[in-house]
Amino acid sequence: METFTKPREFVDNPRYEIERNRELRNLSLESIDVPIREIVTGFVELPYCFTLQCCFGHFVHGEQPALDNLDPLPEQDVGSVTWRIAYIALCLQDNAPGRRLLSSLAEIPSIDPEYVQFGSPDWFWERHLNSFALQVEPVRFANKDQVIIGHPEALRVQKVRDQFIARLSKLVQSLQIENLTA
Repeated sequence: METFTKPREFVDNPRYEIERNRELRNLSLESIDVPIREIVTGFVELPYCFTLQCCFGHFVHGEQPALDNLDPLPEQDVGSVTWRIAYIALCLQDNAPGRRLLSSLAEIPSIDPEYVQFGSPDWFWERHLNSFALQVEPVRFANKDQVIIGHPEALRVQKVRDQFIARLSKLVQSLQIENLTA
């Protein structure tokens, strides 16, 4: 997210349906980290958004060197930890449900504004108008995809990440119910 910026205003995107259909055709659920697969599947079911990219977030350290590690951090200090950010990037349709979703997404940083950011990364916006992303990253590193932090801060990031995932899951569930009754 090296070009993470503040959230932008909606603009007209006459190619939304074409872009959504193309992205959904190319979506491989098997390539998505298991802990967030259900969230992505839920967003896929909503006609007013589509997922661009996502990651559960990974802690890499001496006791767990795998880059795609999904294990929680051990409580005992493991020294420096490389945090590979948790994020989800979505393209939203400029309509009433899309604007409501945007508003809901914008509230998620309230979990911990020092560790959760909401914005419109340039890289996504340049490819898909009305793209927005949420990420879990210490705010001082908001423009980095991965950072090295100490174990105590990594434990805080893990707690925030878990709250972030729970909040996204709850949001998707409520949107699916709303979509069924609409």
